[in-house]
Amino acid sequence: MSISNSIKTADFKAEKHVPVIKVVNRDGDTAYIEVSVGSEIAHPNTTEHFIAYIDLYFKGEAAVSHLGRVEFLAHGESAQGANQGKLHTEPVALFKCKIESKGTLHAISYCNIHGLWESELEI
Repeated sequence: MSISNSIKTADFKAEKHVPVIKVVNRDGDTAYIEVSVGSEIAHPNTTEHFIAYIDLYFKGEAAVSHLGRVEFLAHGESAQGANQGKLHTEPVALFKCKIESKGTLHAISYCNIHGLWESELEI
């Protein structure tokens, strides 16, 4: 069984796990791409339930290229117990990429409870 059968998709306006891809600035071939989870419906960021990482891929005419991964490692853990810490990372990543051809961006987010979620954006 392929792992692709386990990757979920949905409308980010109704589902808090779906990564949202936005090209926030484009200057020639250089693109600044923001990927976030929970932009419409906030995703919990607790010790027990969190987004662990976001991956960004580009699919052009030929191959798929892995542009990068951002991991989110602070979710309120503390020696005093779960959710007692004062440090939390929010699932938002900014990628600066030189993209010289048309293609599709694919973002994958991983929730420690609800698994893999994907979205795409043609650029």
